[in-house]
Amino acid sequence: MVRKFVAPALELIMLDKALRGEYSREEALLIFGEMYATAVAGDGTVRSKRVELVVGGELGGGAALLRLATLHLLKELLPKELKFGARAYVGEGSLYNITATSENAVKFKRFLAVTAPSAGGEYLSDKFDEFVEEAKVEVRVDNIRQTERRVDNIGQTEGGLVAADLTISVGGVAVKYNIYLRNEIELRFASTDRSRAELAACLLRLAGVSAGVSKLGDRDEWHVIATTDMLAAGRKELRDVLAEFVKTARDNGGVDADKAERWLKKLKRGLNLKKGWPRYKVRLVEGALVVIFGSTSPDSIKQEAQRLEKMGLKRGVHFSVKMPEGGKAGYVSVLKEGLAYAAWLSVHGKDEDQRELAADFVKIILQRARDACGGMEPCAVYEKAEEIVEEGKERGSLTLKGFVKEVEVDGKKYVVKVMDGEAVEEDRGGRKLLRIRITAEVDGVRREYVITYGRYGRDNAALGFATARADAPGGREKDAERFSALIKALTGREPKVYRRSDGVVMIECYEGHLEGFTRYKELAEAIKRWMEKTKRR
Repeated sequence: MVRKFVAPALELIMLDKALRGEYSREEALLIFGEMYATAVAGDGTVRSKRVELVVGGELGGGAALLRLATLHLLKELLPKELKFGARAYVGEGSLYNITATSENAVKFKRFLAVTAPSAGGEYLSDKFDEFVEEAKVEVRVDNIRQTERRVDNIGQTEGGLVAADLTISVGGVAVKYNIYLRNEIELRFASTDRSRAELAACLLRLAGVSAGVSKLGDRDEWHVIATTDMLAAGRKELRDVLAEFVKTARDNGGVDADKAERWLKKLKRGLNLKKGWPRYKVRLVEGALVVIFGSTSPDSIKQEAQRLEKMGLKRGVHFSVKMPEGGKAGYVSVLKEGLAYAAWLSVHGKDEDQRELAADFVKIILQRARDACGGMEPCAVYEKAEEIVEEGKERGSLTLKGFVKEVEVDGKKYVVKVMDGEAVEEDRGGRKLLRIRITAEVDGVRREYVITYGRYGRDNAALGFATARADAPGGREKDAERFSALIKALTGREPKVYRRSDGVVMIECYEGHLEGFTRYKELAEAIKRWMEKTKRR
């Protein structure tokens, strides 16, 4: 009850004060937009020509009328091109629907897209992803100037750069950024007010630039940074204005002609847009890379799934799909294995078309990961994505036969020489296992090393186990050390070694080791098949 009445009542007071000039008009629009967008995200529906908020419960009619009153005052504050109408409808039981339809809905969505800083999709709702593109963006550059030379905080001299003010405005809300021509085109915004920085990032997203907010050092200051490739992935309105700025600087001798030409080519064609790829989101969740595209459009989800299948990825193995239902967004989520396999296809695909499609996808995901860094590189998101891509490209690129490497385990160096190896699938009591057999000589001792992988636990983890041999030279402990040296030489990671209560010394490997083994052509295909067959659906 409190939420239903207090929130719109506060909105009404704030909008009324703004209308009478007693409160900042821009601030009122921003706060109202975020509050209303949050309400719609929780209890509403967003479609191409419809925005609806459902109000129910005890005294729902009164709460609905209060909501209508706030929208009426809001209309008085909006510029002419964004003024819209909304109506209340009585639904079943005690439900009331506050609804804007057709052209009114389009205008309302444009307003919400800019006034709710998080409407770009960071934490409100996937319902807003589609209509962000509908915002009408205006961009201008002015105050073109030459910066003075100065010494920065690490003692280097900089200055004499061409700089300008770039303003992005949507629906009467504007943010001014600084833009510099250095080794790259560099756009910056800084503020001690995080909400202003979030707004600056939001307007950039509306202009097609995947920008984020970051804090630099220990200073209580929030930054938004975008560089050449990020800007070249933006909307045409932004790229055209930037191109004119670069041309002016070039013609006035403020920037090298060759460098300017490279920038202009990128700005003219736009990056990551020519093939119509959607805007995937790339982020880390509890250390795992998440690559996802969300949309309320069934056609968009279906089209993206078909594109991934055409690339060579398999649904349920490399990516998952959820279709939109009841006005809620669906998604296409590319799994870690899917990104790694796409990277492999970009090098080893069956034909040029498949390799090109996979290469474009990998490039876009890496760019999205770089964008998620907010201009601060290196960062964990990009490093994780790059690690998966590199691991994928290396699959099957090496051979076990003739492999020689020196490694160090527990302070002692070992020379590892591999003669042969294979990976085979086996069934034991209904459990699908993978046995990796490697014939190798470690520190002059030759034998066949066997690791048996299975799926274990609630999270279906891939774990591999082996036992050290008591009859090996030096006994179990020395055999375990040589086994560890072999695994480290082949995968770059040491295994876990421990002694059971019965005296048996165990060697335990994880999925990271298995990924390392996929680099060898004798093992890669069998590992890939086993991973697909045993992956929990």
